[in-house]
Amino acid sequence: MKNYKLIFAILTVAIVWGTTFMGIRVAVETIPGWLVAGIRQFLAGLIMLSILIFRKELKWIGWKNFGFQIIFSVLMLVMANGLTTVAEEELSSSLAALISACSPILVFIGSLFLGLQKFSLKSLLGVVICFSGILLIFWDGLQDLAILENRNGIIMMFFAILGWAGGTLFTKKMNIKSENISLNLVYQFLFAGIFQVCLALLVTDNYNFENWTSKSIASMLYLAVFGSVITFFAFHYALTKISPIQVSILSYINTIIAIFLGWLLLDESITLQFILAAILIICGVFIINYKPEMFRKFNNKRLTE
Repeated sequence: MKNYKLIFAILTVAIVWGTTFMGIRVAVETIPGWLVAGIRQFLAGLIMLSILIFRKELKWIGWKNFGFQIIFSVLMLVMANGLTTVAEEELSSSLAALISACSPILVFIGSLFLGLQKFSLKSLLGVVICFSGILLIFWDGLQDLAILENRNGIIMMFFAILGWAGGTLFTKKMNIKSENISLNLVYQFLFAGIFQVCLALLVTDNYNFENWTSKSIASMLYLAVFGSVITFFAFHYALTKISPIQVSILSYINTIIAIFLGWLLLDESITLQFILAAILIICGVFIINYKPEMFRKFNNKRLTE
């Protein structure tokens, strides 16, 4: 029972982040994607801003740190989250989640080029397995890339995972350590929210306000409150108890949950080929990131408590 808070935090991150792909797909059914992303991040920023004001912890972070937060916001929230949201206007939540699961491959390749990670046969094997899964997804559907809507969605997802990988590599390369993550995130959320809403006003021809359904609005609010704010706190609480490598394992669970919910609640088609591709990609990413201390440290921590 001493670990109940940690267990609750881990389950929150694994389950809630796994549901966000379905939440996005429901939200963009009637609300333009950039508005969904922008309103989500802006509301999350306002919630966290209110919390900091209540705690009397709101303060200026300095121009240098502010610049870093803008870069993070552009890469992780505008590109990674924003483009994923827009891509799901055309792609199923399952396919978007599976493509998103490939982002650690880009992190690994980028780490090699930047000298942040050494080459190993184990990692090469993981990359080969991941790419095998990707080829299996599109092997019988390459003709779909000729369809403008599908092609645009897939291209957006590629740039989305490129943004996520870029943000991760930037953090590693700069070796930036934050003293107040919540404060930094306020600036990230508010910048991304304002930027994406303005972008939506510029690129969206029809805002379709009269057709916004209560289901789409509820999904957007769910993404802001649970997908951004609550899960963020749970994620960072877990980081204080276990290593980042151990927390990264949750991304595999997220993908599985997203695919399952897409099939169960959104009637998305899941073929045996798709399941095999998911297994290959998840196994490949796990091999790339696997280190013996993933589980050893957690077990030792439990034994000492």
